[in-house]
Amino acid sequence: MVAMEPPNALQADEIRAEKVKLLRALRPITSANVTDVAVRGQYAAGWIAGTPVVGYMEEEGSDSESSNNETYVALKVMINNWRWAGVPFYLRTGKRLPEKVTQVVITYKDNPHSLFPETDGEANNRLVINLQPNEGIQLEMVSKKQSLKERLGIEKRTLNLDFFDSSGDSRIPDAYERLFLEVIKGDQWLFVSRDEIEASWDWCDTLLSAWNDQKIVTKSYSAGSLGPSKADILIEKDGRSWYEG
Repeated sequence: MVAMEPPNALQADEIRAEKVKLLRALRPITSANVTDVAVRGQYAAGWIAGTPVVGYMEEEGSDSESSNNETYVALKVMINNWRWAGVPFYLRTGKRLPEKVTQVVITYKDNPHSLFPETDGEANNRLVINLQPNEGIQLEMVSKKQSLKERLGIEKRTLNLDFFDSSGDSRIPDAYERLFLEVIKGDQWLFVSRDEIEASWDWCDTLLSAWNDQKIVTKSYSAGSLGPSKADILIEKDGRSWYEG
């Protein structure tokens, strides 16, 4: 939804067509590059919100001797089209993480040359789209410090649009409420098409095959952590870091 081109109209077929077009432009993750751009993990015992939890192997019904099922995935994804050529998309999702958060973080490019001293990678502007649990949009901007001591000092400030606070007396409907309403209305623009499902699984099957071909095992991470350390290496080797705001 972030990377797709604007549809010609807000109609189900038009939206679906653009989503499928994007999925078909995803660069495949194959045996040749899977170790460089994909990390799979599995949670071990740990603590969440002060409560001890067991690891995946100790869960009821799991095969404790041979299970290599991933409960965490981190990916570096590239899109082979004119708009997004050369722009990396970093994705991560997992179970038994510290909290349930769904968000999209868009980090803007560095300036070719900064006029301000002591600026670094943390000076990037960011657009943060929060989907769950607190819907809203944040724009992290670098601005000049209001200080006489630091004449050219800069600092990061956040413009926050919190949908919950700004909704007043209106209740924000749950995502599934919206879907049920669209079903009743007979509008399918929020639902995926068969072409989209097939395009998604074509790409995912290539990744799963690459993991199997290379016999890549899951990396262990403690429940309550943010995932295996190799996921940090995945993004840090490009001079970037996961957003922890």
